[in-house]
Amino acid sequence: KSRLLRKDEIYSEVESRTNQEAFRMNEEQVVLSCNHLQKTYSQGPQVVEVLKDINLQILPGDQAAIVGSSGSGKTTLLNLLGGLDLPTGGAVYVGGKSLAEVNETERGYLRNKYLGFVYQFHHLLGEFSALENVCMPMLIGGLSVEVATEKGAEMLARVGLGSREEHKPSELSGGERQRVAIARALV
Repeated sequence: KSRLLRKDEIYSEVESRTNQEAFRMNEEQVVLSCNHLQKTYSQGPQVVEVLKDINLQILPGDQAAIVGSSGSGKTTLLNLLGGLDLPTGGAVYVGGKSLAEVNETERGYLRNKYLGFVYQFHHLLGEFSALENVCMPMLIGGLSVEVATEKGAEMLARVGLGSREEHKPSELSGGERQRVAIARALV
């Protein structure tokens, strides 16, 4: 299933799904969830509420896109869901584990095992080939070079870049770089 959510729909569409059907699902099936997620920042005496009472549940095979205007909280939400930042309130669970209850090393492991993010900018490592960039999360996750290389090559072929495996990011077009980033997120 794919869902494209605008910022104003995050509150209604996702909350509706989570409250009505998703929390009835077996918790072992849930890849990513957040309950009553909140994030505020202090700017001098002013408190800025960026996210308020976000509830979300992602099941295996789900794809979600967060879309909204600049400053609407998209990056903040992704940083919280990926364990790169901690919420002011509420909880985030990845693979059934609360991100607040694990250390940074375990958060990195959970991110690598369960999540794939595709950002506006591809964030490829310039000194590595397309194939090496795709293989990086698998190698960090402990797969052998042989298995990672095979899976990486298959994924690059699936995104139409089988013939560009050995090219460095600087030798690829912007669209090709983005497809490498997508392949990396999907492995």
